[in-house]
Amino acid sequence: MKQTKKIRPRKKIIAQTLKAIFWFCIGAILATFLLISFTFIIFEKTNSKVVYPGITVNNINVGKHTQKEVEELFAKENEAIENTQFTFALDSMVATISAKDLQYGYNQDLIARQAITLGKSKNLLSNISIACQAYFSGLNLQPTYHYSEDAFDKFFSPFIKAVNKEPVDALFSFQDGKVLTFKPSEEGKTVDVEKIKENLNSQFEKVLRQRPQKIIIPINVKILEPKITTDKANNLGIKELIGIGTSLFQHSIQNRVFNINLAASKINGALIEPNEIFSFTKTLGDVSALTGYQQAYIIQNGKTILGDGGGVCQVSTTFFRALLNAGLTITERHAHAYRVGYYEQDSPPGFDATVYYPSVDLKFKNDTGNYILVQTQIDPSLSQLSIFLYGTSDGRSVILSKPIVTNRTPPPPDVYQDDPTLPKGTVKQVDWSAEGSKVSFRRDVTKNGKKIISETFVSNYAAWQSVFLRGTKE
Repeated sequence: MKQTKKIRPRKKIIAQTLKAIFWFCIGAILATFLLISFTFIIFEKTNSKVVYPGITVNNINVGKHTQKEVEELFAKENEAIENTQFTFALDSMVATISAKDLQYGYNQDLIARQAITLGKSKNLLSNISIACQAYFSGLNLQPTYHYSEDAFDKFFSPFIKAVNKEPVDALFSFQDGKVLTFKPSEEGKTVDVEKIKENLNSQFEKVLRQRPQKIIIPINVKILEPKITTDKANNLGIKELIGIGTSLFQHSIQNRVFNINLAASKINGALIEPNEIFSFTKTLGDVSALTGYQQAYIIQNGKTILGDGGGVCQVSTTFFRALLNAGLTITERHAHAYRVGYYEQDSPPGFDATVYYPSVDLKFKNDTGNYILVQTQIDPSLSQLSIFLYGTSDGRSVILSKPIVTNRTPPPPDVYQDDPTLPKGTVKQVDWSAEGSKVSFRRDVTKNGKKIISETFVSNYAAWQSVFLRGTKE
């Protein structure tokens, strides 16, 4: 019985001791919390208008700085890079803008606001934690950057206008073996502004750390596909340009220009079947006043005279050049009697072809295995005729040699012819002198590594005199 009485008081003493320790700890914790809170309140009051000590931005100390001082600090950092040049380039298009004009660099306003408000939220525990971390071990904030969107858009506007192009849907319709409407599809393109901004943003740290003087940023362009491609618009295999010919007809009289337009319209839209022998004169049809042609100067019986359809050979010459460049098999071609100045405005001699309905023709064979479409285009501002051949490329390539000019002979003396339709005393030049010569050039056409055409075109031009009309009308 005595032993039991001794155990009970001992347990009671242990319980009372533990209880005392518990309340002591609670009191100590409360006291510590109150002390920390009181200390933080004093700390917060002391630093209410400045950034807490120990806070850095991009390892730049901003502690104990006011918001305005932080703004000024990073404004100076931006001043140090304001001469940095950003060059944007696309092919031959290049433009440069400075970091100052782009307002490129630290976002000093946002950085200052973030720094001054850090640790000053409504959450007391969070604020204490941030203040302690900053004070005892330091707290580094990641910086924010910016540039002026308005300055960027204004600077980039000319690029966008120059580069952006809407895609073009193909148009294709034909009737009675002739294409009435044809317009090949064209890819569009647009400046990838978001990608450029992404590249610009990626330069912030490099510029601010290394402070280079020049940064080159490529202009990214996105390709826009048309909804209706040329392939989808037709089932004849006409999908790409396989040859083009051009010529100039500057200083042509009005009637000659009219005839060039009319003849070009006659062959425009011509559709040539696989293995078909195409005849230029057959496609062109009768050339006379009855078919709408006007009188212009032609070569007939060794003389330059006014005749129906003067200028048609401008079209046949241009067509011949398109056939040469396309690598097609030319089965008939005739050179002019003498070197005509029109055909050498943008070409060396020898690249001409005359036609005279119905006997003198220009022919070729469509040996591509697909249809060929003829399209003509006249640029009045340049006085230029272009002929495009569309089809499907079979991989053939063309090499044209430079022409060799031999057997040169000087032009005969000038010729004056009386013209009763011109007022007396009027002199009008209707033909220009040209030396006689023999002109030759080679053409080699290769397909799949094998030469399929190897030929020489020879033109024998007679010497030609200048011709003047002398008015005799009283």
